[in-house]
Amino acid sequence: MSGSPAARLRALLEEPGLHVVPSCYDALSARLIERAGFGLTFMSGFAVAAGRAGLPDTGLLSYGEVLDTGRAICDAVDIPVIGDADTGYGNALNVQRTIRGYAAAGFACAMIEDQVAPKRCGHTRGKQVVDRDEAFARIQAAVDAREEGADILILARTDARATDGLDEAITRAQAFRDIGADITFVEAPHDADEMRRYCAEVEGPKMANLVEQGDTPILPPAELEEMGYTLAVHPLTLQLAAVAAMEGALGALAQGDPPTGLATFAELQDLAGFPDYFAAEQRYGS
Repeated sequence: MSGSPAARLRALLEEPGLHVVPSCYDALSARLIERAGFGLTFMSGFAVAAGRAGLPDTGLLSYGEVLDTGRAICDAVDIPVIGDADTGYGNALNVQRTIRGYAAAGFACAMIEDQVAPKRCGHTRGKQVVDRDEAFARIQAAVDAREEGADILILARTDARATDGLDEAITRAQAFRDIGADITFVEAPHDADEMRRYCAEVEGPKMANLVEQGDTPILPPAELEEMGYTLAVHPLTLQLAAVAAMEGALGALAQGDPPTGLATFAELQDLAGFPDYFAAEQRYGS
């Protein structure tokens, strides 16, 4: 693909219609998403915490750990990757370092949110948000880093719906857009009416976060597009599918039975890049 990851994502956002975005949590899941024909992916912080460290999404992973995972994901695929950057890992200056680091790692976009650090999954209890001034300063710092040369888009997220109500969440999203965020995201609206109101009152590209058994209804793509959403992100679908499949295989092994429904060894070798490796090996006579 031609152009930087950020340039390719900007081009996608300019296209009409809704983009369905399965989330990845490692290089292998990202490559599966790309091979399935999706135009972009989202690195889920929840899924990375669970997959990399077996930990809850409560701010326990460090900036370096998440960036390391993200670099591997971005290296594995050509499609644009949006990266969950939590609260930016500190104050406004940390936010700027995070944005520059995500851009250097190959991300097309970084998501910064307004939760109190340490943050937690947007569909679990106990969330708190910082005051408006701090929330706006985070997004301003991220936008400034972009304007000062980081080739990356900024996705601004608010969790204020859970703490202060939908009015406050929409006010924050509007301000994020005025500051210069490329995409906004109101986390966890409770029903279709709230989703529709957010889309009607906030300009620019908008993201829906569709968590199975979460607070937000999982609506058909056509309905989300009609509302005005640009991105429909499925942050946990692949990891939930993987857990169910692995538990099934483990159950079969525990019973002394051969697991069913497996990919072939040849398919896994192909996905991991063995054919390209062997071709290069032959080229260089190794």
